[in-house]
Amino acid sequence: MRRVFAVFLVAALAMGLTACAEPGATAAPPATAEDTCPQASVPLSSLDVIDDVRGHEGPSTACLSSRAIEAVDDDTAPKLPVTVTDSEGREIEITDVDRILPIDISGTIASTVFALGLGDQVVGRDASTVFAGTEDLPVVTKTGHTLNAEAILELAPTVVLTDTTIGPKEVRQQLRDAGIAVVVISSDRRLDTTDELVTEIATALGVPSRGEALIARLDASVDETLAEIAEVVPADESDRARMLFLYVRGSANVYYIFGEDSGADSLIDAVGGVDVAAEIGWEGMKPMTAEALVAAQPDVLVMMTDGLESVGGIDGLIERIPAVAETPAGAHRRVIDMADSEILSFGPRTADVIGALARALYAPEPAK
Repeated sequence: MRRVFAVFLVAALAMGLTACAEPGATAAPPATAEDTCPQASVPLSSLDVIDDVRGHEGPSTACLSSRAIEAVDDDTAPKLPVTVTDSEGREIEITDVDRILPIDISGTIASTVFALGLGDQVVGRDASTVFAGTEDLPVVTKTGHTLNAEAILELAPTVVLTDTTIGPKEVRQQLRDAGIAVVVISSDRRLDTTDELVTEIATALGVPSRGEALIARLDASVDETLAEIAEVVPADESDRARMLFLYVRGSANVYYIFGEDSGADSLIDAVGGVDVAAEIGWEGMKPMTAEALVAAQPDVLVMMTDGLESVGGIDGLIERIPAVAETPAGAHRRVIDMADSEILSFGPRTADVIGALARALYAPEPAK
């Protein structure tokens, strides 16, 4: 858990330095697929795959086909009260889920609550929760990652679902002192922990059968997407794209490489890429060095859209980090960007995220 938490802790810091979402504000959603990726809804198997995934020229954007969250087909009423032990070892009794506040750095908890069919009971959101149906919910964060106790208390939630990627912990305690049930969910976000995340949330909300239904749907969609991707992954590993996840926030001079056990490696593996950070022994997430970037020699850089924009696009990236030009990715201007609120969110949209990344890798549309 701590390794992925470290990723989001620094991401949160960087977002906090650049974000300006005040309590009650509405955050801008990612561009729609129609705006940026016209073929986002087309299955990878129906697209023309490029011949040389390592030598392709030019950037591309990974887009979800829809920002909507589909609820499971299960209307079993919540069985309450329920007592759970959260990720911090606290025993919490939940007696009322009529007013749910799901908040974390990536919007994953909220998307899971909506997928469980409890979106109508959600009363507020974090700055990263920007999927369809959340537009009118008040934001309860001072910046991208700082909780505002006053804004939360005004919403009178009966249960708060959160994790350690958002804080401070003193606010969580303040909410407990006010008599609100606060459940701290595991912050471990990877492809292989998504089922556990769903189980934790469904159990806390008294809807375990809905959780089981969501897991079954999620697992089936992930398996189907992985099988589709496997059909286009080059058989020879030497022909597979060498990929590196680069996290940047230009205005804050934040430049990090996401390596092994960061969550980014899980995405790269899922789309059949070679995680070059693992090759150079880069564990977790650490400040980038020019030497590491050149040693990794990535063919493709994977970035968050806002991060890429914060440095002025690819030209600005190369200007700020000259070592990028010394890599195949820099020489070919091969950068794949994806919305910050989506790329590492996992949760109920996991299959959609890896499918979008695979389309951008193997059947890219020019970035706009």
